[in-house]
Amino acid sequence: MIQTTSFLGAAVVVVLCAVEANSALAQTTGCSLRPAVSAQRQTLNCEPGLIITIERGASYQLSDRNRDGRVDAIVLNSRAALVDVDSARIRGGFEVVTPQAIAAVRGTRWAVDAQRGKTSVLVLRGRVAVNKISTGEGVTLRQGQGVDVDRGRSPLRVTSWGQARINALMGRLGQ
Repeated sequence: MIQTTSFLGAAVVVVLCAVEANSALAQTTGCSLRPAVSAQRQTLNCEPGLIITIERGASYQLSDRNRDGRVDAIVLNSRAALVDVDSARIRGGFEVVTPQAIAAVRGTRWAVDAQRGKTSVLVLRGRVAVNKISTGEGVTLRQGQGVDVDRGRSPLRVTSWGQARINALMGRLGQ
């Protein structure tokens, strides 16, 4: 689990070190755009073991927090992203930072949807630690579980998502 102090410090570092994710800059951070299959999304192959699918129109930045030339976080301000991390190939984990939450893993597949005032996280494989930025509260999600994180002080509530909600989010990401 991420501790609140390092968690908030990491969020600041991520924002300060963020790199815009257009094609040329994505390549300089170790990512390349996969040829578009759909106008609804783009897929970034960042290195063997890290694939990020971004919903079209999403506002995001890639980040190399430790400046080793590899992407280790994405700052997602709006829309959805699907992240697939192979822990056997990616050392040190990966984070998705939104205005409401930070979702961090060592190796898994999960989706994050940043909407107005709320971030939703769904785990498709593995485990994801989700911390609420406004309170520092954290939960760990397992496969099939999700959480909605708002900006307020309400507690986090882990739920099993229904198939209709999973399908709606995954459909936006071409899955």
